[in-house]
Amino acid sequence: MNRPHGMARRASARGEILIEVLIAILILGVGLLGVAAMQATALRNNGSAMQRSQAATQIQTIFDSMRANRTSALAGAYAISRTCTAPSGGTLAGNDLSSWISALQTSLGSAACGTITCSGSPLACTVKVDWDDSHATDASGTGVAAGNATYSISASAQL
Repeated sequence: MNRPHGMARRASARGEILIEVLIAILILGVGLLGVAAMQATALRNNGSAMQRSQAATQIQTIFDSMRANRTSALAGAYAISRTCTAPSGGTLAGNDLSSWISALQTSLGSAACGTITCSGSPLACTVKVDWDDSHATDASGTGVAAGNATYSISASAQL
């Protein structure tokens, strides 16, 4: 039995529509995967930015402690070489340094370290904080790769 010419066209059109729908779903899926990847990168970089902000805040905190205990700061009690372990307290300066290193490690991770150098008259101090920022990424491909990022931030102030 022969089918009319119109029925043959409808049967082949059904197959074309199915292929078009499958291609549209594939394109939509690839687009959604791209959006998910961008969201994951944004979250990772947001965490890295938060750590940098916290490092700057911790630097300001130790400068405030040094200004509050200016006599000890002028005597060099706050000058420490790079340390990653909280020093023992005993004096106000020692307690400030111990609290500062502990706060660094709480906010930036256990690999956070601090350095304070002071020199000159009037006394100028530089505080440097470094930490392992494994959340960082560099989309340009020219910097440190994700999972291998050591960041440092430093600031100077005159007491």
